[in-house]
Amino acid sequence: MCPAETERPSPRYTRIDLWEPAEILEAMIESQFSAAAAVRASRSAIEHAALAIARRLIGPGRLIYAGAGTSGRLAVQDGAELMPTFSWPQERLLLLIAGGKAALLRSVEGAEDEAGHAAELVRQHGVNEADVVIAVAASGTTPFTVTCLREAKRAGALTIGLANNRDTPLLEEADHAILLDTGPEPIAGSTRMKAGTAQRIALILLSSLVMILLGRVFEGLMVDVQASNKKLTRRSEKILSRLTGRSSEEIRRALGRTGGRVKLAFLLLQGFGLTEAEAALDLAHGHLRQAMELAAGRRYAGPEIRDARSMKPVQTEERSTSK
Repeated sequence: MCPAETERPSPRYTRIDLWEPAEILEAMIESQFSAAAAVRASRSAIEHAALAIARRLIGPGRLIYAGAGTSGRLAVQDGAELMPTFSWPQERLLLLIAGGKAALLRSVEGAEDEAGHAAELVRQHGVNEADVVIAVAASGTTPFTVTCLREAKRAGALTIGLANNRDTPLLEEADHAILLDTGPEPIAGSTRMKAGTAQRIALILLSSLVMILLGRVFEGLMVDVQASNKKLTRRSEKILSRLTGRSSEEIRRALGRTGGRVKLAFLLLQGFGLTEAEAALDLAHGHLRQAMELAAGRRYAGPEIRDARSMKPVQTEERSTSK
């Protein structure tokens, strides 16, 4: 059997240990650019996956990340950042990494091969048709990750597979497959390098696009930011200052009335009452522009997720065939 591309030694780097340090760095920097290019080549698959995820998560479902080793740590990092950045609810986020929390800091030998444990985790957490699972593995064959995706799909969840090798189970079985074709690494098999960079970029793009589609960004600003520290509190105030031009005192008063929720504070500063602002945001599924129309009593067609390019309503989920 031929080795996976990410495991295959490359003639380009065969004598890398004999090069001058500057040459080594230049080669590794070059490889990072090629990782970004691999993500760009998969932008259509990322877009289709994001649209499908956003449609599914209009409901009460969870966003679930699954992975092992470096891929698992990158997946967990992306998921963990959604709460402070976009106020994604903690109860709607599930992070599954082979070896558990210990694997976040060190390698847990054999954990990635524990397919049985993966299946048990999916059952234990009650993964169902309301949920979305993003499974990440450079090889595309990691037993823990593939089993998480397979069992979640069997339970009706929407499944997204990210891998760096073609024709692998993770891509073949996912509802939406995202191939990040990074090829051989400068250090053969060290997928923390090109493959890891491509995964990190793709995950950031995917989750950020989903959050934008779900209305958690307004005028390019993080209007769902969770003010969990002084820096983020100041950011909330700056966002409202930029959007409304109101005084610091007015802004702090509005944030105080809304428990720090920027969207609600914005609507209060526009002259709407707290109750009507909350109702409008609820009906608009968190989309601030639509909530403003509702609160103002204007006609509103509905909170469909819209295509990021055409802004036309997207009515059906479609399977991405990019492998």
